[in-house]
Amino acid sequence: MPIQGSLGLDGFTRLTDRQRMNLLFGVCSSPIWARRVLAGGPFRDVDALLDRADRVLAELPDAEIDAALDGHPRIGASVSLVDNASSAREQAAVTTAADSVKAELAAKNLEYDQKFGYVYLVCASGRSAEELLDILADRLHNDPDTERRVMRSELAKINRLRLERLLSEPPTDVGVDPPAETSPPKGSGT
Repeated sequence: MPIQGSLGLDGFTRLTDRQRMNLLFGVCSSPIWARRVLAGGPFRDVDALLDRADRVLAELPDAEIDAALDGHPRIGASVSLVDNASSAREQAAVTTAADSVKAELAAKNLEYDQKFGYVYLVCASGRSAEELLDILADRLHNDPDTERRVMRSELAKINRLRLERLLSEPPTDVGVDPPAETSPPKGSGT
């Protein structure tokens, strides 16, 4: 049963395709990922949605993974709540880190960009700036193929976390009210 006031899977299903697409694009900035996830619906339960999201991501070509990475700011970079609320929330611990840690993150991010050609991506939720820096330093030792696999795995974790949060929080910016917890859905859906 969804948390009172949360969107939930039923609420997500009742949205228009355009609204669902907009929400999915907020989870992952790959348009192909969002379209393919949406095409797998309606979903019988949240696990089916999460599994579909994982499968679609695993099948995306590298060029589309790069499009997904475009939606992720560097760890430790200034992130606006307006521009990227999810990243700002996920990286919240970094904002209070010591300036020396932030400077080291910036330097290692640049080194990572130069070595691998894309932004360092890690599921930052619940992790301290120091932990994120240690992970980054360790991953700099990876070869390009290994790092690409690790980055895809981290992107899947982030997408999953964002989807779970999307369904468990009140809907925003989609022009709908959260479904009533006790009311059965009206009509046959979309």
